[in-house]
Amino acid sequence: MVALVGPNGAGKTTLLSIAAGLLRPTSGEVTVLDGCRPGSAAARTGIGFVAQDAPLYQHLPAGDMVAVAAKLNDSFDADWALARLKELRIALRQKVGALSAGQRAQLALTLAIAKRPRLLLLDEPMAALDPLARHEFMALLMAAVAECGPTVVFSSHQVSELERVADYLIVLNEGRLQVAGPVDDLLDAHRVLIGPAGNSLEAEKFAVVQATQAAAQSQLLVRADDRAGPVPPGWLSQPAGLTDIVLAYLRDPGQSALPKPELAVNAAGGSR
Repeated sequence: MVALVGPNGAGKTTLLSIAAGLLRPTSGEVTVLDGCRPGSAAARTGIGFVAQDAPLYQHLPAGDMVAVAAKLNDSFDADWALARLKELRIALRQKVGALSAGQRAQLALTLAIAKRPRLLLLDEPMAALDPLARHEFMALLMAAVAECGPTVVFSSHQVSELERVADYLIVLNEGRLQVAGPVDDLLDAHRVLIGPAGNSLEAEKFAVVQATQAAAQSQLLVRADDRAGPVPPGWLSQPAGLTDIVLAYLRDPGQSALPKPELAVNAAGGSR
């Protein structure tokens, strides 16, 4: 489960649309599924994509949407999709346009998963959902991942949605890759230092990502370095949370936790 995080306009939708074969890059190269070109027959077969607005035929009943998807995709599991809609209490005769935003999102996700993709791309699919619908959407997604095993790239600008489920994190800002790596490794590589106000220079030996000054104390998010040694006297070290890390790199686009802006994620979960 790859979390793709960034503010509005960071490039998340563009990146996912290129990976899905809906856009072509103006420069550079993107490959998916162990070297396939986005938009090729092999890529179309192996990728499922859910756009933010969950584009569906509004005038068709939900059951007919399943039939259309089955005609368009050779590997589509219509029986699974129909059973899933029954569990979600989405009536097959109800027109898509009459469904709630949460139901449309669930229908779009069901159709994408029933395709049995190796790679599932989700572009902020919960942006318009209320808290209960978001919870139900994530429950269906996690159940499907456990059952079918696709790699998922899930974009959002809300870290709280993904903090508990993401295995891998990508942070984009202003079209640049800021952070990429396994979540556990990123958490291990960062920490929060809290110390006396106006005394931040004592922490110079640490790679400071973000410094916050208040009247009584200084708070630093730093990249941990074995060579840095112990925390200076008067300072407290605390584990950094994923939200702390993401917000720090989003606030300062000049920062980067990458040796070079290069990333590839394949359907087996590997990356570079």
